[in-house]
Amino acid sequence: MFIDSLKTIWESSGFASLSWQHFAMIVVACVLIYLAIVKKFEPLLLLPIAFGVLLANLPLAGLMAEPADGKPGGLLYYLYQGVKLGIYPSLIFLGIGAMTDFGPLIARPSSLLMGAGAQFGVAMAFLIAIAFGFKPEEAASISIIGGADGPTAIYVTTKLAPLLLPAIAIAAYSYMALIPMIQPPIMRALTTKEEREIKMVQLREVSKTEKICFPIVVSIFCILLLPDVAPLIGMLMLGNLFKESGVVARLSDTVQNALMNIVTVFLGVTVGATAVGDNFLQPETLAIIGLGLLAFIFSTVGGLLIGKLMCWLSGGKINPLIGSAGVSAVPMAARVSQIEGQKANPSNFLLMHAMGPNVAGVIGSAVAAGVFLALFGS
Repeated sequence: MFIDSLKTIWESSGFASLSWQHFAMIVVACVLIYLAIVKKFEPLLLLPIAFGVLLANLPLAGLMAEPADGKPGGLLYYLYQGVKLGIYPSLIFLGIGAMTDFGPLIARPSSLLMGAGAQFGVAMAFLIAIAFGFKPEEAASISIIGGADGPTAIYVTTKLAPLLLPAIAIAAYSYMALIPMIQPPIMRALTTKEEREIKMVQLREVSKTEKICFPIVVSIFCILLLPDVAPLIGMLMLGNLFKESGVVARLSDTVQNALMNIVTVFLGVTVGATAVGDNFLQPETLAIIGLGLLAFIFSTVGGLLIGKLMCWLSGGKINPLIGSAGVSAVPMAARVSQIEGQKANPSNFLLMHAMGPNVAGVIGSAVAAGVFLALFGS
């Protein structure tokens, strides 16, 4: 009787159902947790994503189980609806908008060109993914990784290729975390020492009226042009209007802190929970990770080349290093431009100049997403 009881307990436990796929994904989750905690690779998102991967690959827990036969679904299944319906990425953009100063972009509107140039990686990755045999919807989702914008990548993928979400989300946030390693060699290879030493003059002061009008004008123009991108652009600009208006400090503080933190937890854990071994451990996952890296490299190259062109057109007044900040990882990419500029010239201060292309990249990646949704969305 005692032996039978032990046997029953064992057969009903997750241990008896462990497969090599479960074990492999548990190892992957532990590696990601290590990178988040020890190496501090984008820990605010990588840690919940990693733990979501762990939870989803513990057999019989049923955290992502769908409702069936009158029984409720798992906890993470219900939380995941915020990802599936595009709610969490839009709320993340609300928080980003409230934390972003568009002043450098308004002071130098030409920064938009560098933000647009950084979308070169998105276009190249799309064409390469098509050549590799991915469907247009899948290629579009993969290529958005090149924008270095995790919420946009998630938003597009849930609309166009939801089965690819785990690989794309993990690749997008991993490459965002690795910006300080990926970008500097490319920046040094494509610029001369003289170009990296260029000191830029201080930006003009932007008036409060300009800062208030900017999110309104951008919302009207971008949403009329690409209605599919309304949730992202709309929330980004609403958050910025909260910040710049000066009359809703409580709302601005809430979306920057409490709301942003709550949504980050739900988004990270549920996106990670979609990485179930049977679906994730496929050859196409490696292809997606490789294509994502190519997209990111080409985006950096595109921004730098536009920066070099603007340097030439301005007679050497613009440091081309700020072009690499055209990817939308705010403010990490701008900091990399600052660090590389100071290595070449210790008296160089490029951070605020690089923030122009950086925030332009946020808008650029959202516009690229809108184009793909308009072309391939149902």
